[in-house]
Parts: sequence; structure tokens; C-alpha cells
Amino acid sequence: MLVHIVMFGFKDENKEANLDRVKTMLETLPSKIESLRSMEVGIDVSRSERSFDMVLVSKFDDQAGLDAYAPHSAHQEVVSVIKEVTTVSKVVDYIV
Repeated sequence: MLVHIVMFGFKDENKEANLDRVKTMLETLPSKIESLRSMEVGIDVSRSERSFDMVLVSKFDDQAGLDAYAPHSAHQEVVSVIKEVTTVSKVVDYIV
């Protein structure tokens, strides 16, 4: 199983609305993308200096599954919104 984690820092402008919008969009992806086995989206509650605003944890059978997910049109639709409303993102992929 391949775990794909992405953390996002959001722009201050309309932050709460954008967090909710992106979370809702991301949560629709498992029903649209066959290789995406599971997805969890969390919005930070600690609001500490070290925190990112949102985290995405998704799971795939293997690298091929992630490779199929990345260019999928449903994913790319969310990516375009994320690029508009975030300032930074960091990713970690690992095998369990």
C-alpha cells in the first residue's frame, strides 16, 4: 500500500470558506477515481505557528495507482482550485 500525504498552507483571504470548499471537493474523489482506495482530509484545529492548514492522507495499492490518480481530470479540477487558494504544499509518499 502506498500512502500519499499532502499538507497545505492556505492564503488568508477567504481562508475558512476555501478550506471548506477544498475539503468538500477532495472528499468526492474516492467515488470518481478507481485507484484511490481511501482518503482522509483534515482541517487543522491547533492553529499553531508550526501548523499547516489542511492535511490530505490518501492510499493507493501501489505507485501505479498514484500515477493514475495524479493526471485524472477530477483530481486536476481540485488541483486548479488548490493552486488558487494556497501558498504552500508539502508531500510525503511512503509504502506500508
